[in-house]
Amino acid sequence: MITVSHLGKIYRMDGTETVALSDVSFTVKKGEFVAIMGPSGSGKSTLMHILGALDTPTSGKYILDGQEISKLNDDELARIRNQKIGFVFQAFNLLPRTTAVKNVMLPMVYAGGPPTSRLQRARQALTDVGLADRMEHLSNQLSGGQQQRVAIARALVMNPAIILADEPTGNLATAQSAEIMAIFTKLNKTGHTIIMITHESEVAKYAKRIIHLKDGRIWNR
Repeated sequence: MITVSHLGKIYRMDGTETVALSDVSFTVKKGEFVAIMGPSGSGKSTLMHILGALDTPTSGKYILDGQEISKLNDDELARIRNQKIGFVFQAFNLLPRTTAVKNVMLPMVYAGGPPTSRLQRARQALTDVGLADRMEHLSNQLSGGQQQRVAIARALVMNPAIILADEPTGNLATAQSAEIMAIFTKLNKTGHTIIMITHESEVAKYAKRIIHLKDGRIWNR
């Protein structure tokens, strides 16, 4: 599903170079649940941006679902983000005065398609994450755990190649975190490929494999 080969990322500003990633290589098979762990400054945020087609590497290759992402232009990257990648963020990134079901419909609105089909798919996605009774609630009327469930439903609705979760429990209490990770575990068991960025070892334990980053490189402990 994913091949990352000798990936490098250098930021240049005012004549100064900062190496964020250096010679990073790994693969993720279809149906895997992988956690990427590392301390602040390890390069995991940079790697997340590249995996999410939000940025491009300085060197190396990133192949997602058979397509090389590292050489695409901005329009092509936007299409990949919409069609191939389901994002789940720490801050939820929902529209606050919009209903749960309309938040989930947003990726389909950008992609086009019949409005009736969008509504049906959004309702099904919310049902799958246990929010069948909260579809018409505004997102700012929901608890943090419920908002993250809406975000997961939104990530699922385009049937993406991968789900990319960036610190998905970072804003949640312990009990809510366990509920969210139970959903990810269930999704993985039904065949979804999940890559999760986290600095919490307790959260990373839910994954089947952990990739450790340190100083921009993969660290084999």
